[in-house]
Amino acid sequence: MSLYDKLLSGEEKLSLVGLGYVGMPIAVAYAKKIKVVGYDFNAAKVDLYKKGIDPTREVGDDAIKNTTVEFTADPEKLRECKFHIVAVPTPVNDDHTPDLSPVEGASHTLGKYLTKGSIVVYESTVYPGVTEDVCVPILEQESGLKCGVDFKIGYSPERINPGDKVHRLETITKIVSGMDAETLEEVAKVYELVALAGVYKAESIKVAEAAKVIENSQRDINIAFMNELSLIFHKMGIDTKSVLEAAGTKWNFLPFRPGLVGGHCIGVDPYYLTYKAEELGYHSQIILSGRRINDDMGKCIAEAAVKSMIKNDQPVKGAKVAMLGFTFKENCPDTRNTKVIDIYNELKEYGISPVVVDPQADSDEAKRLYGITFGTMADVKNMDAVIVAVAHEDFLKLTPADIAGFYNPEHKTKVFMDIKGIYNKDDFKAPEFDYWRL
Repeated sequence: MSLYDKLLSGEEKLSLVGLGYVGMPIAVAYAKKIKVVGYDFNAAKVDLYKKGIDPTREVGDDAIKNTTVEFTADPEKLRECKFHIVAVPTPVNDDHTPDLSPVEGASHTLGKYLTKGSIVVYESTVYPGVTEDVCVPILEQESGLKCGVDFKIGYSPERINPGDKVHRLETITKIVSGMDAETLEEVAKVYELVALAGVYKAESIKVAEAAKVIENSQRDINIAFMNELSLIFHKMGIDTKSVLEAAGTKWNFLPFRPGLVGGHCIGVDPYYLTYKAEELGYHSQIILSGRRINDDMGKCIAEAAVKSMIKNDQPVKGAKVAMLGFTFKENCPDTRNTKVIDIYNELKEYGISPVVVDPQADSDEAKRLYGITFGTMADVKNMDAVIVAVAHEDFLKLTPADIAGFYNPEHKTKVFMDIKGIYNKDDFKAPEFDYWRL
């Protein structure tokens, strides 16, 4: 009887190690079919799940209340499981080198409770070789077991897009891989329980790792090109969005847009690939060039805001500036690796202390990570400039009259930065507005 059959019969359990934006939805999806233990070392997070609260807003409170996932912060529970999925973040250090401590820590924990006959599948985004060269030795060291003999490994890169209600686990093709043909088949069958759009069997674990890391690198490079075009067109006095809409009428023009590239995937994963490339003696040219452009966009936006204020005879030091939106993307509470902080920090260099408002963001996380306390929309009044940094639904509802009401009535011209171009520029014409967008 295969492990897959034992999972279906309830004889064995599946564990999810890491219950964040990726791991928790996977655990909830599997719990509809088999027995699931959801483990996270963060006891406070686990306690929220036990209370039926979804802090990620990925599946909603009702789904958490009704799921059969056994949420726990006790790693001993991992011993009860035979199929393990590790879904922990893989950030970068301040010098942009990979920080493998979360995936290494998860491997140390899981290894202590690993039993014979188990399959361990990693979902964390890594450079090719991490699963086999970094994680396996840790599992073997902690468990005393031998990979390939006592337990098997696989890799299936996560493709969940936080805040995206269309491209979900159930609707996207899932890449799967295994250390051998038998493991691949077993991993594929287990993932087919939740990946209703089907699975793609990669020929090796390294191929699957590489596929994931280039998906986000490709997107990063394309957005960097759009950001560079935006910088060029601003110098020419041309509206970038208008140019892209015109170019977009060609059948094979790729519909990318300029913007801030943050979060824990697109703004991070390229560094994993370039790090490994440099270890092998190759210095990336295109990938790192794109990263430099995207990493500088927050500073460029802040400088544009300051220039607009100076142009309109407004004092910069001590100016009242509102920043609407702080998360790394729209309609998502996640503030980790948000690039909005770069705008905030650059404005601080000019003596400006912005009022930051974000009704979607995790305020406790923002306070812990950045030391920022959010204001409310009621605080956005008598402003010298307004920057809409994130395209939250809350802000899409604002009318031109609403926005005009945010400013100091003494200003003849209102400095308005619509970073993502979510409003109709014709509604914010001069001389009432000095409107700017990427």
